[in-house]
Order: sequence, then structure tokens, then C-alpha cells
Amino acid sequence: MVAVLFVCMGNICRSPMAEGAFQAAVDAADLNSDITMDSAGTIGFHAGSPPDPRACRTAQNNGISISHQQSRKVRASDFAEFDYILAMDTDNFEDLLAQCPPDYKARIHMFLSFAPDVPLTEMPDPYYGEDDGFRLCFSVATKAAAGLLAKIQATDL
Repeated sequence: MVAVLFVCMGNICRSPMAEGAFQAAVDAADLNSDITMDSAGTIGFHAGSPPDPRACRTAQNNGISISHQQSRKVRASDFAEFDYILAMDTDNFEDLLAQCPPDYKARIHMFLSFAPDVPLTEMPDPYYGEDDGFRLCFSVATKAAAGLLAKIQATDL
């Protein structure tokens, strides 16, 4: 079983949408028995909260429900539990590296590194913006999810 964790700061916008996009890709490939996933935040401010309503609406408009997700903070055990830990931006990437035991640092990646055709290296944070920012994030997450799944299929399954 391959385990994947998506990480942003608060775990209410970007990482829930990334998890939803990846779940849809895994569903379409019929790999639910081979791949598990979750999302978390580097801060626990929103712990226990559902995703932002705009993130839920954007995902729903793309045929994906993320409303069941619940925000949580990254745990020390996540570094051993997850094979891929995917940061949405450089700040979260650096926060993860700072918390991570040395033996697991190679598991941490920038999520958009799996979408080489996307001209972004970081997932923009849509929280303080309008719906178009959420749509952009979801579109980019879908592309990165497809690239991540291809990588996992090629090397881990």
C-alpha cells in the first residue's frame, strides 16, 4: 500500500482540493486497494474544521466531494506513515523538512513537481482571494495528481 499526504498551511483549501483531485484519479484508475491518502496542515489553527466552502464548491463543480474531509495538523508519525508527503508551497516544504526526522526527508516533495507542464512551482494560496483562485488551484491540482499517480504506478505498484 502506497500512502500519500498532501500538506498546506491550514488544511482547508489547497491540500483538501489536492487530496480530492488525487482521490478522483485513483478512483478512475481503480487503485483504491493500492493507494491511501490524507491531507494535513503545518499549523493546527483549523483542526477539526471542514474545507473552506469555496474549496468544497470548486471540487463539487468538478464532480468531486471533499466536504467529508476534516482539517488536522501534521503529526510526527506522518513522516514514517506516508511514502509521499507533498507540500503545496516552499514555506510548507521548509516547515516539513524542519520537523522531519533525517531518515524520511526524501519522502517530502513539492506537489507541483509532478506537473512539469504547469508553469508554477508553488500552488497559489486562494484563501484571501475570489473563486477564480480556487478554480486555478483545482485545475493545477488535477494535473499534478495525474503526474503523481503516473509516478506511483511506474515505481511503486
